[in-house]
Amino acid sequence: MTDMNRFLRGDPVPLFQCKSTSNPNFHFNTIAGRYVILCFFGSATAENTIKALSFFYQQIRPKFNDSDLCFFGVSVDPQDLELNRVQEIIPGIRFFWDFDLRVSNQYGALETQGDNILYHPFTLILDPSLRVIANISLNDADVHNRTIANIINTLPSVDDYAQVPLTAPILIVPRIFEPEFCRQLINLYNQNGGSESGFMQEKDGKTIGIINNNFKRRQDYEIESEEIRSYMRECLGRRLLPEIKKAFQFEATRIERYIVACYDSESGGFFRPHRDNTTKGTAHRLFAVTINLNAEEYEGGDLCFPEFGRKTYRAPTGGAVVFSCSVLHEATPVTKGTRYATLPFLYNEEAAKIREENLKFLTSQQINVNQE
Repeated sequence: MTDMNRFLRGDPVPLFQCKSTSNPNFHFNTIAGRYVILCFFGSATAENTIKALSFFYQQIRPKFNDSDLCFFGVSVDPQDLELNRVQEIIPGIRFFWDFDLRVSNQYGALETQGDNILYHPFTLILDPSLRVIANISLNDADVHNRTIANIINTLPSVDDYAQVPLTAPILIVPRIFEPEFCRQLINLYNQNGGSESGFMQEKDGKTIGIINNNFKRRQDYEIESEEIRSYMRECLGRRLLPEIKKAFQFEATRIERYIVACYDSESGGFFRPHRDNTTKGTAHRLFAVTINLNAEEYEGGDLCFPEFGRKTYRAPTGGAVVFSCSVLHEATPVTKGTRYATLPFLYNEEAAKIREENLKFLTSQQINVNQE
């Protein structure tokens, strides 16, 4: 039987990766931070689907601006792609190609009757944290369209979607590094320079590095001095880890990564919304730490957590922002000056076992999409 009705108001939806009209491996989790219409229509040839798509394309098209609301349709019919039956329109309208039925099955749109598989089309309206506002059957397109119009016309602003002020679940702790040590780390970067910084992604079951200037622009210097590393550990152990234990009841015993990161305004340094533990090679990461080294010397370059509104956060020089690696976050573009920070990940002994187990999935392969 179909499991479509399992999505009730307030339920979180499954996250997935799928080929889309604009991306061969779209990560659905990255679209949090706006309202989402997710329509499992199956095939663009069905009568109800034709009416629904006409409604989306024409009657409420201006609503889809990507910053407040976006639309994703899910097709399982290869001819929708081959015959160009549906079209992406930016901003706001995109489609997933679910030809192996994996996502539709995950969302309960399929029903098996003997040797036949039936598709039950429906639409979900999701809030900016990707939780269900409404689940609407597409068995009657007129009712479907009226219901959606009534809901989206009464939605509060994105920043007020919870109808109370939201604050991201983070910890800000000042005075982790002394100003003199912050300047020492900046000088270390300037003396040695940095290399282009990528991010991790799953490809063919392996965790690989990706360089993509459309998603991330940052230069990193890896700190080699054991003396400096040792002092960083001492500062974290004395001043930050006790606060993390108090706030999150988490005892960090391991640190990953000793770097000085540089976001500069010339390139508009940024890192688009992402999570830090979504691959096998990064699954052990539990908490991320951002320690600013020169918070007064740049504009832009703040942290934002889209699932909790558009408010931005910045720790003072030498201070830390700590947050779960599972929380969607971004570094907004630096618009003036240069931002320096150090960005360790924290984990514990249990997570260390996961890291050791997953080393077999980690590869030194790196793909630079800017050169493709």
